[in-house]
Amino acid sequence: MAGISKQKQIQHLYLRAGFGADYNTSSSALPINEHVDLLFEKAKAVNPLQLVDRSMLPKKDVKDLSKLKQAGLILKAIKYNKELNIVWLSQLTSTDAVLREKMTLFWHGHFACRIINTVFVQELNNIERQYALGKFKDLLMAVSKSPAMLEFLNNKQNKKQHPNENFARELMELFTIGRSNYTEQDIKESARAFTGWSFDQQGNFEIREKQHDEGEKTFMGKTGNFGGEDVIDILLQRKETAHFICKKIYRFFVNDELDDRIVNQLTDSFYNSDYDIGALMKTIFTADWFYDQKNIGTKIKSPVELLVGLNRSFGVKYDDPNVLLYIQKVLGQVLFFPPNVSGWSGGKNWIDSSSLMIRLKLPSIVLNGGIIEAEEKDEPEDYKMIAERKVVQSKIQRKVKAIASWDKFSAALPKEITKEKLMNYLLQVEPLKKVGNMINEVNADDLKTTTVEILSLPEYQMC
Repeated sequence: MAGISKQKQIQHLYLRAGFGADYNTSSSALPINEHVDLLFEKAKAVNPLQLVDRSMLPKKDVKDLSKLKQAGLILKAIKYNKELNIVWLSQLTSTDAVLREKMTLFWHGHFACRIINTVFVQELNNIERQYALGKFKDLLMAVSKSPAMLEFLNNKQNKKQHPNENFARELMELFTIGRSNYTEQDIKESARAFTGWSFDQQGNFEIREKQHDEGEKTFMGKTGNFGGEDVIDILLQRKETAHFICKKIYRFFVNDELDDRIVNQLTDSFYNSDYDIGALMKTIFTADWFYDQKNIGTKIKSPVELLVGLNRSFGVKYDDPNVLLYIQKVLGQVLFFPPNVSGWSGGKNWIDSSSLMIRLKLPSIVLNGGIIEAEEKDEPEDYKMIAERKVVQSKIQRKVKAIASWDKFSAALPKEITKEKLMNYLLQVEPLKKVGNMINEVNADDLKTTTVEILSLPEYQMC
């Protein structure tokens, strides 16, 4: 950690394990390890989202989309999905258990799922939150048995007479062992093991015995009368699964560029701990290499990280929270609506010609109640098919009517702070462009102007 200031180390920890630290926290005298312990202590709190419940599920299993439309259930579900998005964004903004919510955000992308049923969507998110720092096997098993994932990956259609390979394929390619570590025959045999895995009308997991293939299967060199849980156990016995998960976690929390030596060390530790996620994350956050210069300020903030970071730092309140949906949309990350089964690519993919200027202007827009000017993007194809496009896009406003609590922000700052110290707190990397006269102290009159100017620098996009 030589050459990296203590303040930068603390800010680095809280940006990666959460969404940033206030000035008092960043200038704390506590050792790094105690900050890590504090993050884990606060992460013990599990606060599930509670917008909807199972009483809101249809009383009958209606599969005909036209009948669902006639009953107004599709539009109602879309409305609740949007509300759920805002509820989670609010929780990300207000929670003290930032590490658990950040891990939930990671698993949200790892177990990418896109369905209309808000009850099942919320339940999957709460599963990811509940097991976010526990054993990966418990998380994987609960996700695999969730109605959201079984529906999304078509396992209700996976029957003995007509196996559906979708769930089995994504389980291996995206959730566990990774591409090139299995064969097409493994997919076929795995799909047979998952035949009959389904759920009832209320979303309770069940194995429909008449649809399950009881025959012998040969999967990854092992032969037996395997069911779905056996397949998951076999996948976890393979060290390639631990390696696949560690690579994704390293890219999300440490650096887009892998350090193979460190990833291999993490893989050994993760595998030998019986896939203990919390232990893995503590190993990362307490390691000296985590605070190396090459890992600080080198990741592009995801749209959610950028938006939540602003909201947390300045206590932003929106007159119409629906504008948060629009901001996510134009920046390319809408919670509960990943682009595909692989989730969001992240890294440099967050930046494109249509979103870059919005990103740079966002702090000024949010903190000054400005207007977002951006081209409308088409609604996802599945929304077009099941609902009227004009209804889906209604009430999405471009004007950001927001109130920022500058008192909250300034209260944590020293009474006398220079622009240089303010910039050092707000940015993780040295900016190419300096803001005004760097020897001047920032007084109350120009704090807002100077802060917005710093936040509008390209370097604020990095964490």
